[in-house]
Amino acid sequence: MSTDQVAEPSTSTASTSKPSVVKTSTSKGTLNTLVSPTTHLQWKINEKCLCYHGPLIYEAKILKIRNFTPEDTENGEIGPNFLVHYKGWKQTWDEWVTEHRILKFDEAGIAKQKALSQSALVAQNAGAAGKMKDSSGKTISNVAGPSISAGGSTRSGIRKESTRGTKRAREDDDGHHARRAEMKLNVPEILKVFLVDDWEAVTKNHQLVTLPRSPTVRQILGQFEDYVKTTTTTHSLPSPALLTHTICAGLQIYFDRSCGMSLLYRFERHQYADVRKKYITGPQVKIEESSDIEMSSIYGGEHLLRMLVSLPQMIANSQMDGESISLVKEYVNELLRYLESNKDSIFQREYDTPSESYGNTVRS
Repeated sequence: MSTDQVAEPSTSTASTSKPSVVKTSTSKGTLNTLVSPTTHLQWKINEKCLCYHGPLIYEAKILKIRNFTPEDTENGEIGPNFLVHYKGWKQTWDEWVTEHRILKFDEAGIAKQKALSQSALVAQNAGAAGKMKDSSGKTISNVAGPSISAGGSTRSGIRKESTRGTKRAREDDDGHHARRAEMKLNVPEILKVFLVDDWEAVTKNHQLVTLPRSPTVRQILGQFEDYVKTTTTTHSLPSPALLTHTICAGLQIYFDRSCGMSLLYRFERHQYADVRKKYITGPQVKIEESSDIEMSSIYGGEHLLRMLVSLPQMIANSQMDGESISLVKEYVNELLRYLESNKDSIFQREYDTPSESYGNTVRS
């Protein structure tokens, strides 16, 4: 968490429909501070909330609310900011955050917190990364952040990461350095939100991704390959002309082999069976037409993202050497940035609601 602490503005306890504005002179200019305890939309000072920090969501409390102007440089984002304290952590972890990182402390917010918790790696004990299962029994993992228990606890066995370093809990993994290098990914914040929304749409709202998707996984990887080869000035990937095609082809193979086994939620399995029957195994499918069809030609960005965050666990169980792991990590991190930049054209915003008969079949 950020250690930057902003000078405390004077506050007022008056409650009005329109917040009072106090101008405080500092060495950096005039600051406008929102001071009413009922300021800005739905948030109140001393309100319990949930707050994103890195890849996970933590229980927190809003201590102060302030409007940052262009003259402020402490936070980096202009507009309403909220000083939050994370429950169970020292005050040194208090930080100013923008509104998009705060969730209401209600059932919906807690559901998102649990979804992220379930997709985090189990605390690295006994020299091996563990696995967790969601409510459908599907094994999932998320390499984006610290380990956390299924209940969303932020206590021992967890570490929080920030720009000023790593805060370790009392328990440490003595065997960590004895293991070979791990593949740690930097998943952009917006993609973490997509993962949670994707989980919620399928497992809670009983909706489905439209299939076939456009663009497909194969098309996305092909577009990424072209991007890497033609825009070398925007990245520092090693030997893009030689390695990009090989790595993208390998990612496609990983996707095709893992899609049916580990990338689907329970509610999607019947859809997967229907897809295979329609395009690959059904009695009406001609062999010459199905020979080149793989799941990467049918599924899209939503399932590719699921595969990418699970990739470190897959590679941990492989015989890949450390140098190769390092190369794949660089390319996958660049792919994640590419997905973030092209999110509007890659990811589906509205999922399909299946027929009642589909739901009955899944539940039977």
